[in-house]
Amino acid sequence: MTNCISVWCGGCTAADWKCLQRVVRTAEKIIGTSLPSILDIGRKRCLTRANNIIRDSTHPHHGLFSLLNSGRRFRSVRSRTARFCNSFIPQAIRLLNSQ
Repeated sequence: MTNCISVWCGGCTAADWKCLQRVVRTAEKIIGTSLPSILDIGRKRCLTRANNIIRDSTHPHHGLFSLLNSGRRFRSVRSRTARFCNSFIPQAIRLLNSQ
C-alpha cells in the first residue's frame, strides 16, 4: 500500500486519505500496536525522494529543484492544471519549502 505513496498521494482527496487511514487503524487493531499515520508516511517518503533527486545531479528532474536567490527556498513550479499542481514535483517543493 505504501510502495509508491510518494507518487500517488498528491492526487488523493480528503475522502481517499480517510479511507486509507481506516485501513491503517484496522491493521493496528489486528497487530496490536500503533502505526504511523498514512499521511505522515506519505510526507516522509516524498521528502526523501525529493532529497535524493536534489543530491543526484544526473537525475532528469534535478533542474526542477532550483533554489531562489536566498538559498533557503526552492522555486515553485508554475502549473496551469490542478492535476499537475497535485503531482509529485510541485508537492515535493511545497513540502521542502515548509520545513
